[in-house]
Amino acid sequence: MLSEDQIRQYHEDGFVIPEFRMPESVLDSIKDRHRHLLDRHPEFRDYCSAVLQHDEGFLSYCRNDEILDMVEQLIGPDIALWNSSFFAKPAVNGKATPWHQDGEYWPIRPLATCTVWLAVDDATTENGCLRVIRGSHRERRLRAHETNPSEDLTLNQELLKSEFDEAEAVDLVLEKGQISLHDVFLVHGSEPNRSPRSRRGMTMRFMPTTSVFDHVLAREQYNNLRVPDHSERKIFHMRGIDRSGRNKLVYA
Repeated sequence: MLSEDQIRQYHEDGFVIPEFRMPESVLDSIKDRHRHLLDRHPEFRDYCSAVLQHDEGFLSYCRNDEILDMVEQLIGPDIALWNSSFFAKPAVNGKATPWHQDGEYWPIRPLATCTVWLAVDDATTENGCLRVIRGSHRERRLRAHETNPSEDLTLNQELLKSEFDEAEAVDLVLEKGQISLHDVFLVHGSEPNRSPRSRRGMTMRFMPTTSVFDHVLAREQYNNLRVPDHSERKIFHMRGIDRSGRNKLVYA
């Protein structure tokens, strides 16, 4: 469980690194499942935006009770998992992720998600760990983004340079098995991996069920903004009930 100080840090800074370690055996299982995914879909070498759409076996890692206990402390007892993605960032030539806010991509209204970022490998400054702008979530607004079609990036929506000060960036260095949790409005990104060590990371996206995952809006976003297609996304029940009554949760 998160301490009161850690809960306060999450709300003040937009992120927290709790005292948690995913067991080595689970990490090995994730690595094996990811390898099998790449065997079938080599196009996901750097990034898979929705692993559950290709292998619902990843769902078992998201049902970790310790992780869900911490998420519940931050967003309440009624929780849905609407996505899990995999940032592989291979050694030597792993792609950068541009500075962005997660909510720019997501058809959730009202906008709310706690992202759990699991380090499958050590995530260091050298191999492109997550970088964040502390406290950038506090205004609870999406800042101006533009489309960057560069093939050297995992995502194509990038914050305008005028919207943040990169000199304020904080590196989230994690050992394998550690997690960070961050807010949907937090400004973050990561550098390319030029090191000889891979930097695999798996995300779990949890929203309170007081919010609605809008599949119609998802289709409009995909057509108009060139963001990942969320229109067929399953929304998995994790805890509690659907407070909105509109999420059509999958009880799997």
